[in-house]
Amino acid sequence: MKKVLLTILLVTMIVAAGSSAFAKKKELEQPFAKGEVNPYSQYFTGTTHLNMLCTRDGIWNSSIANVTFEKGARTNWHRHSGGQILLVTAGEGRYQERGKAIQKLKAGDVVKIPPHAEHWHGAAPNHEFAHISIEPNLPYNKTTWLEPVGDKEYK
Repeated sequence: MKKVLLTILLVTMIVAAGSSAFAKKKELEQPFAKGEVNPYSQYFTGTTHLNMLCTRDGIWNSSIANVTFEKGARTNWHRHSGGQILLVTAGEGRYQERGKAIQKLKAGDVVKIPPHAEHWHGAAPNHEFAHISIEPNLPYNKTTWLEPVGDKEYK
């Protein structure tokens, strides 16, 4: 009888451990849909997703997007001639202006990036991250993409 109980206990533990190993990855909870794989991926390290919420038209001179970063994903260094505003909606991220310290970002943070400031932003090494990107001052706000952020400067 002891062998039967021990066998049942052992099988139960193996099944429980196996089912947690194959559990479905939980989606990052955020207010907007993640969107498709970012079509500008050549300017990013890692995988990001883009969901355009508002594009410039004859009335609205701004672009608003939900950007979702997988763990460790980040933009290249870049600058916006008209500035940029980031509204952090989920996860944990990073932001850095060239020559300054890296800032940790969490849901509810707002980052106002001045025109022409060279910077990068993205997920923390072990966390997904999402933000709303607002590019004001269109059509005069142009993005200039620069070099990738190396692993050494990122960490």
